[in-house]
Amino acid sequence: MPRSRHWADEAGSASLEFVTVGMILLMPLVYLVLTVSTIQAGAFAAEGAARQAARVFVQAPDQGSAEASAQRALQFALADHGVTSAASIAVDCSRSPCLTRSGYVTVTVDVAVPLPLVPPVLVGDFPLAIPLRATATEQVSRFWGSR
Repeated sequence: MPRSRHWADEAGSASLEFVTVGMILLMPLVYLVLTVSTIQAGAFAAEGAARQAARVFVQAPDQGSAEASAQRALQFALADHGVTSAASIAVDCSRSPCLTRSGYVTVTVDVAVPLPLVPPVLVGDFPLAIPLRATATEQVSRFWGSR
C-alpha cells in the first residue's frame, strides 16, 4: 500500500511538538525547584544563625563581646548557606543584666530571602522576597564565674 502524501508532510513534527511542550512544562518546574531550594537555604541559614548566635551570646564574658559574637555568628551562618540578603538579629533576656546566672537568652533572626531570577527594579503589590524568622533560646550557665 503506498504511503499517503498527507503522512509524509508531517514527518519529524512529533519531536518538535515534544520539545516545545516539554519546555513549556519544564521551565515552571525548574523555577519551582529553584525557588523552593532558595527558600529552604534561607530557612536553614536563619535557624542555624539563631541557634549559634544564642550559644555564643551566653558564653561571652560581657555584654559588648556577646553582641559582637552574635553578629559574627549571624554573618557566618548566612554566608555558609549562601544567603546574601540583609538580616537582623534581636536579643531578649529573661533577667537584667542579660548575662545573669541561670537566665535565659532568646535570639530572633529575621531574613528576607529574595526570589530567584527576579530583577530588583521590579515594583508592584507582590512580594519580591520571602520573610523568614527563626528563634533560639539558651540558658546562661548557673556555674558561670562572677555573674
